[in-house]
Amino acid sequence: MGLSQRFCGYTGWTSDCLFVDPTAQLHQKLDLYPGLSLKLPGLSAAMNAYLNLLFMCAGIGSPGTLAEVWRGYRGDTRAPQLIGDDEIIQAFPLPPLRGSTFRWAGGKGFQRPFELATLRLRNMGEVLSHWKTYVPNAGYLTQRGATFLFNAQGDLIYEHRDRAILGFAADMSNPLTFLSEMVADGDSLGHGDMH
Repeated sequence: MGLSQRFCGYTGWTSDCLFVDPTAQLHQKLDLYPGLSLKLPGLSAAMNAYLNLLFMCAGIGSPGTLAEVWRGYRGDTRAPQLIGDDEIIQAFPLPPLRGSTFRWAGGKGFQRPFELATLRLRNMGEVLSHWKTYVPNAGYLTQRGATFLFNAQGDLIYEHRDRAILGFAADMSNPLTFLSEMVADGDSLGHGDMH
């Protein structure tokens, strides 16, 4: 199973709305942040990429990463609840957890402590168990993405360029806030998201 099939099977995304660029040419043409790119002599390109990724996970060359990791553990009263109370979540090595379990860590109706961290653990398990599929070329491990939104006329009306691990929006508590702001301003929304 290829990358796009695996990703769509896991996320429920439709494959006709996904473009996979195995050479990162699109990232380079859009001048997206390549991430930390230290090169230690004697290490292969892949080993340097892994080392740079570890540094970025520690916040080096990846501003805001540690704050975002911490937000996943402490919860966020400004963010919506992520796991429904009746939903069962499986995040190995944890046992299956009912969403209502998280109320014991802080209540309900907002992103509760450990809720986001549990979802991240589930995603990490998926990626690690299918590493070669998700990471066919380690050289792009540190490459950060972006989101571009175009209106019906093809005009760029929103742009966010990632600079950090786990950072994909200007407002991580409510990543789609910019949409409601655009609607309030009367912008005509089209579609076109690349991340």
